[in-house]
Amino acid sequence: MNGYRLPEGLIFGAAASAAQTEGGAVPHSWRKWSGTDRIRDGSDICRGTGFWENWKTDIDIMAAMGIESFRFSVEWARIQPEIRRIDMEAVNRYREMIRYMKTRGIRPLLTLHHFTNPAWFEAAGAFTRPANVKYFLRYVGIAVNYFGDLVSDFCTFNEPNLYAAKAYAGGGFPPGENNPVTVRRVLSVMAGCHICAYKKIHRMRERMGYSDTRVGVGLHMRVYAAVTPVSVIQSKKAAILQYLFQTASAKAFLTGDFTGVLENLGKFRRGIYCDYAGLVYMTRVHVNSKGRLTVRREDPKGDDGIEIYPQGLEKAMKELFMICGKPVWILGCGVCDNEDRFRSLWLYDQLEVIARTKVPVKRFYYWSFTDSFEWLEGERNRFGLVAVDYETGRRSVRGSGSFYRELIRCRGVTADMAERCVRGEKYHT
Repeated sequence: MNGYRLPEGLIFGAAASAAQTEGGAVPHSWRKWSGTDRIRDGSDICRGTGFWENWKTDIDIMAAMGIESFRFSVEWARIQPEIRRIDMEAVNRYREMIRYMKTRGIRPLLTLHHFTNPAWFEAAGAFTRPANVKYFLRYVGIAVNYFGDLVSDFCTFNEPNLYAAKAYAGGGFPPGENNPVTVRRVLSVMAGCHICAYKKIHRMRERMGYSDTRVGVGLHMRVYAAVTPVSVIQSKKAAILQYLFQTASAKAFLTGDFTGVLENLGKFRRGIYCDYAGLVYMTRVHVNSKGRLTVRREDPKGDDGIEIYPQGLEKAMKELFMICGKPVWILGCGVCDNEDRFRSLWLYDQLEVIARTKVPVKRFYYWSFTDSFEWLEGERNRFGLVAVDYETGRRSVRGSGSFYRELIRCRGVTADMAERCVRGEKYHT
């Protein structure tokens, strides 16, 4: 196997979300949704990995691995558990976490929304109602007011297009609705929230005396392909689904172009509403003649049954870059490998795409730093570079985590590393 060098200045990171790791009976939209038969292994999000108590241990492990940036989220429901109450104990805990990251040489990238809503916001209709934009923007103001002196990099939403599909198109997320009209409205409202938040974060930090603010959004991008490549019908349906799921959202969020699909509820002008092109990439999906998504039996897959398709990362990066012209930050990219049998090979393949591409890529965040509660799959799907024993809370760096550490140190992969860490690993179908 050949070695390769990664682009000069590429920042290596890892990612996690508050709800999936912190644990605790936090009053958010997933609290009562988990621990039921909706979750495939019956696990409860309230357990998490114990990050709320063990954050210093995890940050120390990150630092030892050489991880340069941590994309994490703050939990809106912790900070604002009631519509008119700010929990300063939670705010101060987050401030302590961020300060400690920085003392360990880890740059924070703060995500404001990662799939969960405060229970009071969910009860008010969440992002289905344009009148609720003011609540999200108030929360944005709270976050910048309390964290803006410590954080310069922000992500407004994690995968808003995936959130809308999962929550309002029969995907099993709370509130469990299935209405394409609602999906359209939710994405329209969220795009408006992002554009307003982009402006607000910049404005607030400028007033605080900072000029280094960077704001973006993490869009979920896939490759859509025909099951039968020569099928014109399948190819057309794949193109339509790709546009509806990701391209239309990317244009609205990043450039204020709501043409054709989403509603420009705020009458926004077209422009550039991002400082980086935030990408979350996981897989390719195939479309059959009925327009249904499928995974082909012969293709390599992770332990969650999702296809492993490294080449698709280049296509996703190009699509986002062509829309907004901003450098790409890969905010989430990972693989479910419960026994750590092929994650090093996966890292080798994905990062080789970054080594070869002409698209300007500035950051790569592996999803996820530790194992975490993977929504409807619960605790059974393991994405972490660091393994978590959910019974004891014990952490242990996996072999792939050690490979990532060496990859960061070398700024690429040497032929010797490939022989020691990657050769012999293989995907399964």
